Amino acid sequence: MKLLATSLDAVKPSPTLEITKKAAQLRREGVDVIGLAQGEPDFPTPKHIGDAAKEAVDRGLTRYTDVDGTPELKAAVARKFKRENGLTYEQNQISVGTGGKQVIFNALRASLNVGDEVIIPAPYWVSYPDMVLLAGGSPVELPCTAEQGFKLSAQQLRSAITSKTKWLILNSPSNPTGAGYSRDELVALASVLVDHPHVHVLTDDMYEHLRYDGWEFNTLASVEPRLYERTLTVNGVSKAYSMTGWRIGYAGGPQELINAMAKIQSQSTSNPCSISQYAAMAALDGQLVFLVERNDVFRERRDLCLDTFNSIEGLECRKPEGAFYLFPSCQGWIGRDTPGGARLNDDMAVARYLLEQARVAVVPGSAFGAEGHFRISFATSTERLRDACIRIRLASQQLN
Repeated sequence: MKLLATSLDAVKPSPTLEITKKAAQLRREGVDVIGLAQGEPDFPTPKHIGDAAKEAVDRGLTRYTDVDGTPELKAAVARKFKRENGLTYEQNQISVGTGGKQVIFNALRASLNVGDEVIIPAPYWVSYPDMVLLAGGSPVELPCTAEQGFKLSAQQLRSAITSKTKWLILNSPSNPTGAGYSRDELVALASVLVDHPHVHVLTDDMYEHLRYDGWEFNTLASVEPRLYERTLTVNGVSKAYSMTGWRIGYAGGPQELINAMAKIQSQSTSNPCSISQYAAMAALDGQLVFLVERNDVFRERRDLCLDTFNSIEGLECRKPEGAFYLFPSCQGWIGRDTPGGARLNDDMAVARYLLEQARVAVVPGSAFGAEGHFRISFATSTERLRDACIRIRLASQQLN
């Protein structure tokens, strides 16, 4: 009898595994590898958040909580949604999980049946298609090119919807491209969705507060109130508040779905860490003034790398509206030869070359459903980014 579930057969191993393993090996050997692969802010968690966690420990708030979040944290989430997004949710419409990933997985697992389709604009966060597959659904990937700003058009969406479509997943600003939808672009998508009442929307707003050049964030349920009842608005504290390790994500949505998500969570992880929940309350209720300075630093880093990539022969990169990623095209390198005589046949070979020649770790675009690109995170020190840009330029000059 086969030990492993057949559902795992459709889940692909990470295309970045080889790069990650090689980078780790080089570091163990004492090689200075600059890691631009991980999407994690290099800033510390703000002090007032850490202080709230310490207070929770001192008060002995270390026991089990309600499965999908304490009433106090749900109230803070509701205040956040109302204050920042104009969305009104009762506590029974809010779910808190161990990171945004668990919240999204719970929603898909609670709602998908075999054959249900989920529309996923590509490039996409690597986990979306595999989470859909693990939940029994069928991912429908729609390529969105740099020429269209890496964003889904209303025409594409209308053409992709079938009687089997259950969800549209919309991530803005996006991982891996940083592309953010304008209000007008969301209105256009909403006009299609209104005509198809069987389609639900999962908006992943994790990078909401990381935005540049005056770009204004909007989320679909507030742009089109007629979609409120069939939208799950997902967010979390990981990125904006530099709380990746605290593992708190949350969502607001239909009560029926929220209840089903709680049922799944009750039989998997149960409640998120109690201390992290109290820290998240301080984050959501606290001031965001610290983000102004941090976003200025991120923008400077973005522009440093953007200017470098767009001045290197064979690379071309679009300016992102938010998040902390760049997603340059390396199509101009494909087909060229390395100094050792190896042919760069695809973006995986490009990532391998940058690691071995430049000692810079990047993620190939194929991991995100967009071959011929690579992703870097500029959420690392400016000094290291400047060094990485120099190394990438030198590596480009050695291609034949």
